[in-house]
Order: sequence, then C-alpha cells, then structure tokens
Amino acid sequence: MNRRNLLGLALVGTVTAGLAACGGGDDPLAADPGSSSSSSADASTVIVGSANFPESELLAEMYAQVLEGEGVTVQRKFNIGARELYLKALDDGSIDLLPEYNGALLAYYLKGDAPEGVSSPETVLAALKEQLPDGLEVLDQSAAEDKDSLTVSAETKAKYDLTSIADLAPVAGDLVMGAGPEFQERYQGLVGLKELYGVEFKEFKPLDVGGPLTVAGLKDGSIQVGNLFTTDSAITTNRFVVLEDPKNLFLAQNVLPLIRSSKNTDAITTALNAFSAKLTTDNLTTYLAKVSVDKQDSATVAKAFLTDNGLA
Repeated sequence: MNRRNLLGLALVGTVTAGLAACGGGDDPLAADPGSSSSSSADASTVIVGSANFPESELLAEMYAQVLEGEGVTVQRKFNIGARELYLKALDDGSIDLLPEYNGALLAYYLKGDAPEGVSSPETVLAALKEQLPDGLEVLDQSAAEDKDSLTVSAETKAKYDLTSIADLAPVAGDLVMGAGPEFQERYQGLVGLKELYGVEFKEFKPLDVGGPLTVAGLKDGSIQVGNLFTTDSAITTNRFVVLEDPKNLFLAQNVLPLIRSSKNTDAITTALNAFSAKLTTDNLTTYLAKVSVDKQDSATVAKAFLTDNGLA
C-alpha cells in the first residue's frame, strides 16, 4: 500500500478556514476572561482540547469529566480546528490532552510509505507509537471506531452504479466533492484518492468536517460525494450510501487519548483506560446522536454516558 509523505503543513487558507470553523472568529486557545491562561495554569492542571466537530467535543468532554471524577483539575479548550491546528497547540503546550483516531493520526505523522499490511487496529496502533514525536503518547485505544468515508446519496449511487471508491474513477470528472478544507491537502483526502484510486473530481468544495454543510450539499445535490464520519446518524436518516474502501485509504480509526507525556500520571492513565474500555462504536453512535440530532449539550450527554456505564 503506497502512501505519500503527509508531513506538509496545511495551506494558509486551510488554516484560516479551520480557525473560522471554530465559530465566530474567536480563538478557543485564548484565555477566558478571569481564568488562567495555558501558560500560567497550575502545573497539575490538565488542559483538554478538541477538534471542531461534535464527536471530538463530546469525547473531549467525556475525558474531562472522567479526570474531574478522579480529582484532577481540568481546563477545556474545545473546537480548536483541524488536526493541523490542534496538534500545534498540543506541541506548544496550549493543550495537554485530546481524543484522536489512530489511523488518521498515523497518516498525519507518516514519513514516506506506510508499512505494508498496516490497516487493522492493532497494526495501526503499533505503527503510530513508532511515529509519535518525543513528548507525546497515546493511551489504550477503544473498540469505538469512526472512519472517514466517501458517502453519496441513494440517487447518485443508482445513477452511476457506485459501490466502492474504485467505481468513482471513470465518473469523478463529472462530480463535485465536498469536505472540510483540509481534505484537499491530506493523503487521506484528495491526494490519496488520486494516488490509490485514480479519482479526480471535477470540483472540490471546501465545506465542513463531516458536518451539516456537507450533509446539506448531499441532500440538495450541490455536491455528489461527501466526506462524512461513519458514526454520523445523517447517513442512516438520509439513506446515504458509504462507498467501500477496498484499498484501505482510510485506515482503522479507533478512538484513543493523545496526551503530553509531561502531564500524564498513573492515575490519569488508569482513569482514561477504564473509560476507553467502555467505549464502543455502537454506544458512541447512540450518544453522539443525542448531541447532533437531539441537540443536547455535550456536557449533559457526557455525564449520562459515564453514569450509564458505571464510570461516574
């Protein structure tokens, strides 16, 4: 399985779009009025961050509440943006901990081709641990998996007879693809689609990260292919079809905590590993729907999950 070097930084436009996606142009890494900034926070405080999509925020809130249940002082810095932004925040100490996905994180850190046969949760995790920079570590991965996908409407599937990503190659020149802006520059995006599958779309529309803009585009036909996460209830609700990925462009995507080694302790490891042991694809999908569909706030849903699973 050949994969290109993925270490290039996102374009300035991508970074700007990621910051805008955080909402209202506010910087989520800026100190809240009346609270300590990340640089002046007590050394024992753990700053929990998240990406700019609902599942990441929900998982981050779960992590935060798990740690608070163990007496750890926590600050929240959610909705930072895309991976290119929040990993920079992790590197510079603006945040200490956040939820990640093993395969996507491996793809970000790869230098050259991925080892042959690396696609299962176990092989991806082993490869990831070899790629992590000094000062960062991952804890136990959960059974919960949420993959990137190429998703189409039932009408588009029927019109072009689509079953897998490979089926897009002869027709992609007539189709518009929609996804978060960073998808254009990532290997697990347009770069890998061209290299692995020979897929080049007529147009790419920068929308959001598996969010309502992408869903709306698939529904109204302004895009024919969208990047959605496989736990998204919009796929079932709208009878969308997830295209198969026979060449494993999207590796295993198990949820796991990524933490700065300087902030990790035995107590934090034990608490977060116990949480990950309870997290499955099914229960993550169920509780995420309470946020995305029922519009409950992530703190309420996180508390319910922890209580329901004997973690609170």
